[in-house]
Amino acid sequence: MLLGAVISSLLVAAQCVYSPTDDVVTLTPSNFQREVVESDSLWLVEFYAPWCGHCQRLTPEWKKAASALKGIVKVGAVDCDQHKALGGQYEIRGYPTIKVFGANKNKPEEYQGGRTSESIIDSALGALRSFVKDRLSGRGGGGGGSAGSDSGRQRTGSKKDVIELTDDNFDRQVLNGDDVWLVEFFAPWCGHCKSLEPEWAAAASEVAEQTKGKVKLGAVDATVHQGLASRYGIRGFPTIKIFSKGEEPIDYEGGRTRADIVARALDLFSESAPAPEILEILNDDLAKKTCEDHQLCIVAVLPHILDTGASGRNSYLEVMLKMADKYKKKMWGWLWTEAGAQPDLETALGIGGFGYPAMAAVNARKMKFALLKGSFSEQGINEFLRELSFGRGSTLPVGGGAIPKINTVEAWDGKDGELPVEDDIDLSDVDMDDFDKDEL
Repeated sequence: MLLGAVISSLLVAAQCVYSPTDDVVTLTPSNFQREVVESDSLWLVEFYAPWCGHCQRLTPEWKKAASALKGIVKVGAVDCDQHKALGGQYEIRGYPTIKVFGANKNKPEEYQGGRTSESIIDSALGALRSFVKDRLSGRGGGGGGSAGSDSGRQRTGSKKDVIELTDDNFDRQVLNGDDVWLVEFFAPWCGHCKSLEPEWAAAASEVAEQTKGKVKLGAVDATVHQGLASRYGIRGFPTIKIFSKGEEPIDYEGGRTRADIVARALDLFSESAPAPEILEILNDDLAKKTCEDHQLCIVAVLPHILDTGASGRNSYLEVMLKMADKYKKKMWGWLWTEAGAQPDLETALGIGGFGYPAMAAVNARKMKFALLKGSFSEQGINEFLRELSFGRGSTLPVGGGAIPKINTVEAWDGKDGELPVEDDIDLSDVDMDDFDKDEL
């Protein structure tokens, strides 16, 4: 009993990284917009996971820095285990990640300094000088309501991306379409609806851009289209429902800020997105575009077709496809090539012409890569990618510091390989008697 209580206490303590008595502000989806995005202050925000060793080592330093900077620079922290969507909104790929929210809160910068309290304080004061200069020059104004800020324009901007839904177009647009919908049922006289309207409009624009129109925000005036409101049991305003093709609508239960709505919409987008394609590396443009357009590019080098046959190759591709589907929320790029087809790429990634199949995860922005050291199996690749997701694992610089030369090759036809046909040698003109003579 006592041992269990001690272990339980330790586990709870491990989760409670920051407490209300600390000078580190605990940030969540419900307060992030208000505290950070709409603030006139400079913010340093740590995105962390309680189980992360690096995060645990940073915690005392982060607290010291927060105390020293109190009243000068705001220092906050987001538990990404509890608030994954908020971490996803800012493309958090590893822990801890620190971002600096300066004059333009919509474009936070990656913190690149040291992890001691002294380094954090020095970097914060340097960022503060830049923040003040931006203010003096008129670039950015801090909070969301200031003139010239992107978020200010969004909240007071147009509703062009909110689709008006009616009795006439609802079934065609929402129920029969392929897209995911967040639909607000409102009444024009409703005070809460009026408060939601600018947030809904701002979120609609951001979601349309980030999901390429695959997730849509709509609005139904329930006082005009009472049949629709009755069909979905609308009893109060505003009510928001989520519609996905082939599924019963569900209630939206998140926050009512732009950030909350966008975060939920992006989660829905990831859940509904098909698994990414596994592309064969056929030319330079395909390889570079795939790697440059994604945070990570997963590259597999499969054995030669003569070594595995079509069935063997397809089994490897099937494993990749399952892993691509499992990690589709990461929105990584996936590529494969045959051993020997892209020798420069193999050299740059340290694959070195042996040990197939092989796999590397490439960050084209940082020109670094990590190699799969376990088995080329669902379990082995899953462990490899999971470590990458948590920001763990060793990396190396890409050889040459750039994506190497990619050969243009023909696409695999899906068939077994064929041995090259050897030419018959005509021996009719050779006098075999000559081979019987002794040579001096």
